[in-house]
Amino acid sequence: MTLRSLGLVLVSLGFVAPLAHAQEDERPQGTLSLVVENDLFYDVDRHYTNGVRFAWVPDQRRPVPEWARRVAGIMPWYPEKKTIRYGYAFGQSLFTPSDIEVEDPARGERPYAGWLYGAIGLGVERGRVVDQFGLSIGVVGPAALGEQTQKFVHKNVGSPRPLGWDTQLKNELGVVATWQRSWQGLARTRLLGHEADFSAHSGIALGNVFTYFGSGFMLRFGPSLPNDYGPPRIQPGLPGSSDFAPPRDFRWYAFAGAEGRAVGRNIFLDGNTFRDSRSVDKKRLVGDVQVGLVLDWRDVRVAFTHVWRSREFHGQDGADKFGAISLSFKL
Repeated sequence: MTLRSLGLVLVSLGFVAPLAHAQEDERPQGTLSLVVENDLFYDVDRHYTNGVRFAWVPDQRRPVPEWARRVAGIMPWYPEKKTIRYGYAFGQSLFTPSDIEVEDPARGERPYAGWLYGAIGLGVERGRVVDQFGLSIGVVGPAALGEQTQKFVHKNVGSPRPLGWDTQLKNELGVVATWQRSWQGLARTRLLGHEADFSAHSGIALGNVFTYFGSGFMLRFGPSLPNDYGPPRIQPGLPGSSDFAPPRDFRWYAFAGAEGRAVGRNIFLDGNTFRDSRSVDKKRLVGDVQVGLVLDWRDVRVAFTHVWRSREFHGQDGADKFGAISLSFKL
């Protein structure tokens, strides 16, 4: 399996989804999205090396379940006129030191770690302001199956076999609660015959896996900009939307954004919470910069994002970069 194979799978799904929807001739049940983040796009293999996440967002015209109404109703800023959205996700992220061909990585190298989790999210939208709440529960350590995943992928793409997974973080239950507010379209203008807008966001994460405060912005440019927040990303990262409003035919837009985070805890740098494990001296301030392109064709959305991430720990020899491909389609 190679990047070419992955591309063929994504393209195939992109053609199958609208045909299936057309045959059913009914409103969609919801939006299914797949996000793949990997440094293989830039021929590196270190640190945050891979992330995969599947998400399901029921169509907003479907009845909202009682649990979602109850949770939204307890928020102190709960608006009277609002749109409630909710969804579910499942994912896995992998982290490694800079040299995976060493059985016993040197102290000061980022430790091996896997993160396998399920998540539930809720969005309360009022006009161009949306509050997003999320709860992720999973496991860090051997039970996250990071070793098996990386060895399987590397065997099939012809990459070096990772040798140091015996030094990975130990098993630990992981919980992360998040809140984020986004302001879409704070400024709008016409540029070169197309639309351009500016959006901003701020949010927090609390838990034994991640604890941080983040804030950032996004710029979009295209012939007709939809009311969304960019393509989905894997935490931590700039906010995005797994759901989207399908166009009649074809639509595109380019985007660029940045986010800064003040980090209180990152288990993949700090090590296990209650047990001795490998760790590094993390940096308290971390930043992401991203650029990308979104393509919408009827019930299918494909996006590619290039991400630069600043040094996350002291002694790190340079910033990281990785690519993110997302595919979303209506079912």
